[in-house]
Amino acid sequence: MRSKRVPPKQARARLLQMHFEARTGHIGGNLSALDAMLHLHGEVMADNDVFVLSKGHAAGALYISLWAIGLIADDELRSFHQDGTRLAGHPVARGHERVRFATGSLGHGLGLAAGAALGKRLAGQPGTVYCLLSDGECEEGSTWEALMFAHHRRLANLVILVDANGLQGFGATTEVASLEPLAPKFRGFGLEVEEIDGHDPAALDAALARRGDGPTVILLRTVKGRGVSFMEGRMEWHYLPLNDEQYQIALGEQAE
Repeated sequence: MRSKRVPPKQARARLLQMHFEARTGHIGGNLSALDAMLHLHGEVMADNDVFVLSKGHAAGALYISLWAIGLIADDELRSFHQDGTRLAGHPVARGHERVRFATGSLGHGLGLAAGAALGKRLAGQPGTVYCLLSDGECEEGSTWEALMFAHHRRLANLVILVDANGLQGFGATTEVASLEPLAPKFRGFGLEVEEIDGHDPAALDAALARRGDGPTVILLRTVKGRGVSFMEGRMEWHYLPLNDEQYQIALGEQAE
């Protein structure tokens, strides 16, 4: 469903407003993933496709992507992170028709996505399952178990996207438990791997067009806090909410 097209800066401004009004953090990782999620939902995915947000703390970017195609009303965004909301800080199973699983306990989303992809194939159902991971959760052993399963089953209807912004909760991924270079690790499991600028929709389209006969991995090289000058590449914006002054500066940058 593509009922309207929202420019990235407008979507970013709405995400900032939503997080500011909720007085909640996790903004940096939302902004690194937003461009890819907007493009997937607005230009790539069909109604029979499934999206699994493994990095559940980027739920805000998912809700904004659904808002951008008319599946969440603007008024409902104001309930983000509030009691009784469908739009919790991490996705809630069956909270919204496009949210299939509760996620955010990192490392679990890929296993769920692989199961959904196999289920589609066994049922003879069309469509692709897209799963967005963080680079930090690639340190979880369950991620690699899911990769073994996906390759063994030759799940060509599974696309794995890794939001590789280089930062996680306690610092740089290269300092906490480095897996770089990431691409050879995935290729070691027999997977097709593309490495692109994660903020470039054309590069994402080209990577998707090169899918093979098994699972595809797309490493999205991104910037944490993308589009907000004082957040870009800063680990603390994994956590911090915006104060009034910061919000006005961040919002002003989206109008430039």
